[in-house]
Amino acid sequence: MDSRYTQGEESDVFAGFATAFKSFATEAIHVGQEPEQWKSMAVVPPISLSTTFKQFGPGRHAGFEYSRSGNPTRNCLEKAVAALDGAQYCMALASGLAATVTITHLLKSGDGIVCMDDVYGGTNRYFNRVATGLGIEVTLADCTKPEVLKAALKANTKLVWLETPSNPMMKVVDIKTSAELVHEYNKDIVVVVDNTFMSAYFQRPLALGADVCMYSATKYMNGHSDVVMGLVSVNREELYERLKFLQNSLGGVPSPFDCFLCNRGLKTLHVRMERHFKNALAAAKFLEADPRVEQVIYPGLPSHPQFELVKRQCTGCPGMITFYIKGKLEHASTFLSNLKLFAVAESLGGYESLAEHPAIMTHASVPEKERDVLGISDTLVRLSVGLEDEADIIEDLDQALSAAHPEKN
Repeated sequence: MDSRYTQGEESDVFAGFATAFKSFATEAIHVGQEPEQWKSMAVVPPISLSTTFKQFGPGRHAGFEYSRSGNPTRNCLEKAVAALDGAQYCMALASGLAATVTITHLLKSGDGIVCMDDVYGGTNRYFNRVATGLGIEVTLADCTKPEVLKAALKANTKLVWLETPSNPMMKVVDIKTSAELVHEYNKDIVVVVDNTFMSAYFQRPLALGADVCMYSATKYMNGHSDVVMGLVSVNREELYERLKFLQNSLGGVPSPFDCFLCNRGLKTLHVRMERHFKNALAAAKFLEADPRVEQVIYPGLPSHPQFELVKRQCTGCPGMITFYIKGKLEHASTFLSNLKLFAVAESLGGYESLAEHPAIMTHASVPEKERDVLGISDTLVRLSVGLEDEADIIEDLDQALSAAHPEKN
Protein backbone atom coordinates (compact mmCIF):
# COMPACT_ATOMS: atom_id res chain seq x y z
CA MET A 1 0.00 0.00 0.00
CA ASP A 2 1.26 3.47 -0.87
CA SER A 3 2.60 5.42 2.11
CA ARG A 4 0.18 8.30 1.63
CA TYR A 5 -2.72 6.14 2.83
CA THR A 6 -1.16 5.72 6.28
CA GLN A 7 -0.64 9.39 6.99
CA GLY A 8 -3.94 10.12 8.72
CA GLU A 9 -5.16 13.67 8.24
CA GLU A 10 -2.20 14.59 6.02
CA SER A 11 -3.52 12.26 3.32
CA ASP A 12 -6.51 14.61 2.83
CA VAL A 13 -4.42 16.77 0.48
CA PHE A 14 -4.65 13.92 -2.04
CA ALA A 15 -8.45 13.71 -1.97
CA GLY A 16 -9.88 13.86 -5.48
CA PHE A 17 -6.59 13.31 -7.29
CA ALA A 18 -5.79 10.38 -9.55
CA THR A 19 -4.91 7.09 -7.85
CA ALA A 20 -1.28 6.67 -6.84
CA PHE A 21 0.89 4.53 -9.10
CA LYS A 22 1.05 0.96 -7.82
CA SER A 23 4.25 -0.13 -6.04
CA PHE A 24 6.01 3.18 -6.80
CA ALA A 25 8.10 3.22 -3.61
CA THR A 26 9.02 -0.44 -3.96
CA GLU A 27 10.20 0.03 -7.54
CA ALA A 28 12.11 3.21 -6.67
CA ILE A 29 14.04 1.31 -4.04
CA HIS A 30 14.60 -2.03 -5.79
CA VAL A 31 14.47 -1.89 -9.62
CA GLY A 32 17.97 -1.86 -11.10
CA GLN A 33 19.52 -2.27 -7.66
CA GLU A 34 19.69 -6.08 -7.47
CA PRO A 35 22.74 -7.11 -5.38
CA GLU A 36 23.13 -10.24 -7.51
CA GLN A 37 24.51 -8.15 -10.40
CA TRP A 38 27.71 -7.60 -8.39
CA LYS A 39 30.14 -10.29 -7.24
CA SER A 40 30.30 -8.45 -3.91
CA MET A 41 26.48 -8.63 -3.55
CA ALA A 42 26.52 -4.93 -2.60
CA VAL A 43 23.05 -3.71 -1.64
CA VAL A 44 23.93 -0.18 -2.78
CA PRO A 45 25.17 -0.12 -6.41
CA PRO A 46 28.86 0.81 -6.48
CA ILE A 47 30.22 3.84 -8.30
CA SER A 48 31.97 2.55 -11.39
CA LEU A 49 34.51 5.22 -12.33
CA SER A 50 36.35 3.26 -15.00
CA THR A 51 36.29 4.95 -18.39
CA THR A 52 37.01 1.72 -20.26
CA PHE A 53 36.37 -2.01 -19.81
CA LYS A 54 38.54 -5.02 -20.62
CA GLN A 55 37.25 -7.20 -23.46
CA PHE A 56 37.56 -10.99 -23.75
CA GLY A 57 38.68 -10.42 -27.32
CA PRO A 58 38.04 -7.90 -30.12
CA GLY A 59 34.34 -7.03 -29.96
CA ARG A 60 33.65 -9.57 -27.19
CA HIS A 61 32.86 -7.80 -23.95
CA ALA A 62 30.77 -8.17 -20.79
CA GLY A 63 28.26 -5.49 -21.80
CA PHE A 64 30.47 -2.44 -21.45
CA GLU A 65 33.13 -0.98 -23.75
CA TYR A 66 33.58 2.71 -22.98
CA SER A 67 31.86 4.71 -20.26
CA ARG A 68 30.28 7.24 -22.60
CA SER A 69 28.49 4.39 -24.36
CA GLY A 70 27.39 2.66 -21.18
CA ASN A 71 28.30 2.53 -17.52
CA PRO A 72 27.21 0.11 -14.76
CA THR A 73 26.24 2.88 -12.33
CA ARG A 74 24.31 4.72 -15.04
CA ASN A 75 22.53 1.51 -15.98
CA CYS A 76 21.18 1.16 -12.43
CA LEU A 77 19.76 4.67 -12.54
CA GLU A 78 18.26 4.29 -16.00
CA LYS A 79 16.51 1.05 -15.08
CA ALA A 80 15.03 2.60 -11.95
CA VAL A 81 13.75 5.69 -13.75
CA ALA A 82 12.24 3.61 -16.56
CA ALA A 83 10.24 1.68 -13.97
CA LEU A 84 9.02 4.85 -12.28
CA ASP A 85 7.93 6.36 -15.60
CA GLY A 86 6.15 3.17 -16.66
CA ALA A 87 8.64 3.05 -19.54
CA GLN A 88 10.63 0.39 -21.33
CA TYR A 89 13.76 2.51 -21.65
CA CYS A 90 15.49 5.48 -20.03
CA MET A 91 18.61 7.46 -20.87
CA ALA A 92 20.49 9.72 -18.47
CA LEU A 93 22.09 12.88 -19.84
CA ALA A 94 24.46 15.48 -18.41
CA SER A 95 21.71 18.08 -17.82
CA GLY A 96 18.11 18.84 -18.65
CA LEU A 97 19.31 20.96 -21.56
CA ALA A 98 21.58 18.13 -22.74
CA ALA A 99 18.41 16.02 -22.86
CA THR A 100 16.65 18.77 -24.84
CA VAL A 101 19.55 19.04 -27.29
CA THR A 102 19.70 15.26 -27.75
CA ILE A 103 15.97 15.03 -28.46
CA THR A 104 16.13 17.98 -30.87
CA HIS A 105 18.83 16.18 -32.86
CA LEU A 106 16.09 13.81 -34.02
CA LEU A 107 15.28 16.67 -36.41
CA LYS A 108 17.07 18.09 -39.43
CA SER A 109 17.21 21.49 -41.10
CA GLY A 110 13.78 22.47 -42.42
CA ASP A 111 11.85 20.55 -39.77
CA GLY A 112 9.58 22.31 -37.31
CA ILE A 113 8.96 22.33 -33.57
CA VAL A 114 5.76 23.45 -31.87
CA CYS A 115 6.68 24.46 -28.34
CA MET A 116 4.53 25.44 -25.38
CA ASP A 117 4.70 29.24 -25.12
CA ASP A 118 5.49 29.22 -21.41
CA VAL A 119 8.52 27.03 -20.73
CA TYR A 120 11.76 27.01 -18.78
CA GLY A 121 13.86 29.97 -19.90
CA GLY A 122 16.72 27.74 -21.02
CA THR A 123 14.39 25.74 -23.27
CA ASN A 124 13.07 28.94 -24.84
CA ARG A 125 16.62 30.23 -25.33
CA TYR A 126 17.85 26.98 -26.92
CA PHE A 127 14.93 26.63 -29.33
CA ASN A 128 14.79 30.28 -30.40
CA ARG A 129 18.46 31.23 -30.38
CA VAL A 130 20.27 27.96 -31.18
CA ALA A 131 17.94 25.50 -32.91
CA THR A 132 16.65 28.18 -35.28
CA GLY A 133 20.25 28.80 -36.32
CA LEU A 134 20.41 25.17 -37.42
CA GLY A 135 17.50 25.70 -39.80
CA ILE A 136 14.78 24.38 -37.49
CA GLU A 137 11.51 26.32 -37.43
CA VAL A 138 10.16 27.00 -33.93
CA THR A 139 6.54 27.99 -33.27
CA LEU A 140 5.43 28.99 -29.77
CA ALA A 141 1.80 28.20 -28.93
CA ASP A 142 -0.47 28.14 -25.89
CA CYS A 143 -0.91 24.39 -25.82
CA THR A 144 -3.42 24.58 -22.96
CA LYS A 145 -5.89 25.32 -25.78
CA PRO A 146 -6.25 22.33 -28.13
CA GLU A 147 -7.48 24.52 -30.99
CA VAL A 148 -4.35 26.68 -30.73
CA LEU A 149 -2.11 23.62 -30.74
CA LYS A 150 -3.92 22.18 -33.74
CA ALA A 151 -3.61 25.45 -35.66
CA ALA A 152 0.14 25.55 -34.97
CA LEU A 153 0.82 22.15 -36.57
CA LYS A 154 2.33 22.26 -40.05
CA ALA A 155 3.50 19.83 -42.71
CA ASN A 156 7.08 20.19 -41.46
CA THR A 157 6.22 19.73 -37.77
CA LYS A 158 8.28 16.86 -36.41
CA LEU A 159 8.32 17.63 -32.68
CA VAL A 160 5.77 18.98 -30.20
CA TRP A 161 7.22 20.14 -26.89
CA LEU A 162 4.86 20.35 -23.93
CA GLU A 163 5.78 21.50 -20.44
CA THR A 164 3.12 20.90 -17.81
CA PRO A 165 2.83 22.54 -15.38
CA SER A 166 4.71 25.26 -17.20
CA ASN A 167 7.53 27.36 -15.83
CA PRO A 168 6.86 29.83 -14.30
CA MET A 169 3.14 30.45 -14.98
CA MET A 170 1.98 26.98 -13.88
CA LYS A 171 -0.20 26.45 -16.97
CA VAL A 172 -1.44 22.86 -17.29
CA VAL A 173 -1.73 21.02 -20.60
CA ASP A 174 -4.11 18.12 -21.20
CA ILE A 175 -1.49 15.58 -22.24
CA LYS A 176 -3.91 12.90 -23.45
CA THR A 177 -5.97 15.28 -25.60
CA SER A 178 -2.84 16.95 -26.99
CA ALA A 179 -1.11 13.67 -27.86
CA GLU A 180 -4.21 12.31 -29.58
CA LEU A 181 -4.67 15.54 -31.53
CA VAL A 182 -1.05 15.63 -32.68
CA HIS A 183 -0.88 11.95 -33.60
CA GLU A 184 -4.15 12.20 -35.50
CA TYR A 185 -2.60 15.01 -37.54
CA ASN A 186 0.58 13.00 -38.11
CA LYS A 187 1.40 9.80 -36.24
CA ASP A 188 5.13 10.37 -36.78
CA ILE A 189 5.30 13.64 -34.84
CA VAL A 190 7.18 13.05 -31.59
CA VAL A 191 5.32 14.43 -28.56
CA VAL A 192 7.64 15.34 -25.69
CA VAL A 193 6.50 16.26 -22.19
CA ASP A 194 8.87 18.04 -19.84
CA ASN A 195 7.79 16.43 -16.56
CA THR A 196 10.29 18.28 -14.35
CA PHE A 197 7.76 20.04 -12.12
CA MET A 198 5.56 17.00 -11.41
CA SER A 199 8.24 14.29 -11.20
CA ALA A 200 7.48 10.65 -11.95
CA TYR A 201 5.57 10.39 -8.67
CA PHE A 202 2.80 12.78 -9.64
CA GLN A 203 2.52 12.36 -13.43
CA ARG A 204 3.24 9.73 -16.10
CA PRO A 205 3.14 11.38 -19.55
CA LEU A 206 3.86 8.15 -21.46
CA ALA A 207 0.72 6.54 -20.06
CA LEU A 208 -1.23 9.54 -21.38
CA GLY A 209 0.04 9.18 -24.95
CA ALA A 210 3.30 11.14 -25.03
CA ASP A 211 6.22 9.62 -26.94
CA VAL A 212 8.94 11.03 -24.69
CA CYS A 213 9.02 11.97 -21.01
CA MET A 214 11.98 14.16 -20.07
CA TYR A 215 13.25 15.77 -16.90
CA SER A 216 15.75 18.12 -15.57
CA ALA A 217 16.68 15.56 -12.90
CA THR A 218 18.56 18.40 -11.22
CA LYS A 219 15.20 19.17 -9.63
CA TYR A 220 12.77 16.78 -7.90
CA MET A 221 14.06 13.49 -9.31
CA ASN A 222 17.40 13.97 -7.56
CA GLY A 223 15.95 16.33 -4.97
CA HIS A 224 19.08 17.36 -3.09
CA SER A 225 20.45 20.31 -5.10
CA ASP A 226 23.77 18.54 -5.68
CA VAL A 227 23.42 17.05 -9.16
CA VAL A 228 22.90 18.55 -12.64
CA MET A 229 21.33 15.90 -14.86
CA GLY A 230 18.69 15.14 -17.49
CA LEU A 231 16.54 12.05 -18.00
CA VAL A 232 14.65 10.81 -21.06
CA SER A 233 12.17 7.90 -20.98
CA VAL A 234 10.44 6.22 -23.93
CA ASN A 235 8.49 3.07 -24.75
CA ARG A 236 9.02 2.65 -28.49
CA GLU A 237 12.12 0.59 -29.32
CA GLU A 238 12.75 2.39 -32.61
CA LEU A 239 12.69 5.80 -30.90
CA TYR A 240 14.90 4.50 -28.10
CA GLU A 241 17.50 3.25 -30.59
CA ARG A 242 17.61 6.65 -32.31
CA LEU A 243 17.98 8.49 -29.01
CA LYS A 244 20.49 5.99 -27.67
CA PHE A 245 22.61 6.56 -30.77
CA LEU A 246 22.43 10.31 -30.19
CA GLN A 247 23.23 9.94 -26.49
CA ASN A 248 26.47 8.19 -27.43
CA SER A 249 27.24 10.27 -30.53
CA LEU A 250 26.68 13.68 -28.92
CA GLY A 251 28.34 12.55 -25.70
CA GLY A 252 26.29 14.56 -23.23
CA VAL A 253 26.33 11.89 -20.53
CA PRO A 254 26.49 12.30 -16.73
CA SER A 255 29.33 11.14 -14.52
CA PRO A 256 28.99 7.84 -12.61
CA PHE A 257 29.12 9.75 -9.33
CA ASP A 258 26.21 11.97 -10.35
CA CYS A 259 24.30 8.85 -11.42
CA PHE A 260 24.95 7.37 -7.98
CA LEU A 261 23.62 10.49 -6.27
CA CYS A 262 20.50 10.71 -8.43
CA ASN A 263 19.86 7.00 -7.96
CA ARG A 264 20.05 7.59 -4.21
CA GLY A 265 17.69 10.55 -4.47
CA LEU A 266 15.04 8.40 -6.15
CA LYS A 267 14.75 6.24 -3.04
CA THR A 268 13.02 9.04 -1.15
CA LEU A 269 11.15 10.61 -4.08
CA HIS A 270 7.73 9.41 -2.93
CA VAL A 271 8.29 10.62 0.63
CA ARG A 272 9.68 13.97 -0.49
CA MET A 273 6.92 14.72 -3.01
CA GLU A 274 4.18 14.09 -0.46
CA ARG A 275 5.80 16.55 1.95
CA HIS A 276 6.40 19.10 -0.84
CA PHE A 277 2.69 18.89 -1.70
CA LYS A 278 1.54 19.26 1.89
CA ASN A 279 3.82 22.24 2.57
CA ALA A 280 3.13 23.98 -0.74
CA LEU A 281 -0.62 23.65 -0.41
CA ALA A 282 -0.49 25.21 3.06
CA ALA A 283 1.73 28.03 1.78
CA ALA A 284 -0.50 28.61 -1.26
CA LYS A 285 -3.60 28.84 0.92
CA PHE A 286 -1.84 31.30 3.22
CA LEU A 287 -0.74 33.49 0.32
CA GLU A 288 -4.14 33.38 -1.38
CA ALA A 289 -5.81 34.68 1.79
CA ASP A 290 -3.23 37.44 2.36
CA PRO A 291 -4.24 41.00 1.38
CA ARG A 292 -0.64 41.80 0.42
CA VAL A 293 -0.80 39.26 -2.41
CA GLU A 294 -2.54 39.98 -5.72
CA GLN A 295 -2.90 36.45 -7.09
CA VAL A 296 -1.63 32.94 -6.41
CA ILE A 297 -1.12 30.35 -9.15
CA TYR A 298 -0.89 26.82 -7.76
CA PRO A 299 -2.30 23.70 -9.48
CA GLY A 300 -3.45 22.28 -6.14
CA LEU A 301 -5.80 25.19 -5.46
CA PRO A 302 -9.42 25.18 -6.68
CA SER A 303 -8.76 28.69 -8.02
CA HIS A 304 -6.34 27.31 -10.61
CA PRO A 305 -8.04 27.44 -14.04
CA GLN A 306 -7.13 23.81 -14.81
CA PHE A 307 -7.72 22.41 -11.32
CA GLU A 308 -10.14 19.71 -12.52
CA LEU A 309 -7.70 18.63 -15.24
CA VAL A 310 -4.88 18.49 -12.68
CA LYS A 311 -6.92 16.15 -10.49
CA ARG A 312 -7.67 13.83 -13.43
CA GLN A 313 -4.15 13.85 -14.84
CA CYS A 314 -1.97 13.91 -11.74
CA THR A 315 -1.73 12.04 -8.45
CA GLY A 316 -0.75 15.20 -6.54
CA CYS A 317 1.04 18.53 -6.91
CA PRO A 318 4.66 19.63 -6.40
CA GLY A 319 6.12 22.42 -4.29
CA MET A 320 6.05 25.08 -7.02
CA ILE A 321 4.02 28.24 -6.38
CA THR A 322 3.91 31.39 -8.48
CA PHE A 323 2.31 34.55 -7.11
CA TYR A 324 1.98 38.26 -7.77
CA ILE A 325 2.81 40.47 -4.84
CA LYS A 326 0.86 43.72 -4.65
CA GLY A 327 2.83 46.79 -5.64
CA LYS A 328 5.80 47.21 -7.94
CA LEU A 329 9.25 45.76 -8.56
CA GLU A 330 10.51 47.33 -5.33
CA HIS A 331 7.93 45.35 -3.34
CA ALA A 332 8.93 42.07 -4.95
CA SER A 333 12.62 42.86 -4.41
CA THR A 334 12.06 43.81 -0.76
CA PHE A 335 10.07 40.63 -0.19
CA LEU A 336 12.82 38.46 -1.68
CA SER A 337 15.63 40.31 0.11
CA ASN A 338 13.97 39.82 3.49
CA LEU A 339 13.36 36.08 3.28
CA LYS A 340 15.33 34.18 5.88
CA LEU A 341 14.38 30.50 5.53
CA PHE A 342 13.87 30.68 1.75
CA ALA A 343 17.11 31.15 -0.16
CA VAL A 344 16.96 33.54 -3.11
CA ALA A 345 18.38 31.28 -5.79
CA GLU A 346 17.65 29.74 -9.16
CA SER A 347 16.66 26.08 -9.62
CA LEU A 348 13.98 24.22 -7.69
CA GLY A 349 12.89 20.86 -6.36
CA GLY A 350 15.47 20.43 -3.61
CA TYR A 351 14.73 19.72 0.03
CA GLU A 352 15.36 23.38 0.87
CA SER A 353 12.93 26.22 0.10
CA LEU A 354 13.98 28.60 -2.68
CA ALA A 355 12.53 31.83 -4.06
CA GLU A 356 13.32 33.76 -7.21
CA HIS A 357 12.25 36.61 -9.49
CA PRO A 358 11.60 35.06 -12.95
CA ALA A 359 11.81 38.30 -14.95
CA ILE A 360 15.26 39.08 -13.57
CA MET A 361 16.58 35.58 -12.94
CA THR A 362 15.41 32.34 -14.61
CA HIS A 363 13.51 33.93 -17.51
CA ALA A 364 15.65 36.99 -18.19
CA SER A 365 16.68 35.40 -21.52
CA VAL A 366 13.04 35.39 -22.68
CA PRO A 367 12.38 38.53 -24.76
CA GLU A 368 10.54 41.22 -22.81
CA LYS A 369 7.59 41.23 -25.20
CA GLU A 370 7.12 37.49 -24.69
CA ARG A 371 7.36 37.92 -20.92
CA ASP A 372 4.68 40.60 -21.05
CA VAL A 373 2.32 38.38 -23.02
CA LEU A 374 2.85 35.48 -20.62
CA GLY A 375 2.41 37.63 -17.53
CA ILE A 376 6.00 37.38 -16.27
CA SER A 377 5.93 40.83 -14.70
CA ASP A 378 8.03 42.74 -12.17
CA THR A 379 5.75 41.60 -9.33
CA LEU A 380 5.84 37.89 -10.16
CA VAL A 381 7.61 35.67 -7.62
CA ARG A 382 8.28 31.93 -7.92
CA LEU A 383 8.64 29.72 -4.87
CA SER A 384 10.01 26.21 -4.58
CA VAL A 385 8.59 25.12 -1.25
CA GLY A 386 10.89 22.68 0.51
CA LEU A 387 10.62 20.11 3.27
CA GLU A 388 10.97 22.34 6.31
CA ASP A 389 8.28 22.55 8.98
CA GLU A 390 5.09 24.02 7.59
CA ALA A 391 4.76 26.67 10.32
CA ASP A 392 8.29 27.94 9.72
CA ILE A 393 7.68 28.25 5.97
CA ILE A 394 4.54 30.33 6.50
CA GLU A 395 6.20 32.44 9.20
CA ASP A 396 9.01 33.34 6.80
CA LEU A 397 6.60 34.28 4.02
CA ASP A 398 4.60 36.39 6.46
CA GLN A 399 7.56 38.36 7.81
CA ALA A 400 8.92 39.00 4.29
CA LEU A 401 5.52 40.26 3.14
CA SER A 402 5.46 42.52 6.20
CA ALA A 403 8.83 43.96 5.19
CA ALA A 404 7.57 44.59 1.65
CA HIS A 405 4.31 46.16 2.84
CA PRO A 406 4.98 47.75 6.26
CA GLU A 407 1.97 50.02 5.77
CA LYS A 408 -0.35 46.99 5.95
CA ASN A 409 1.05 45.54 9.19
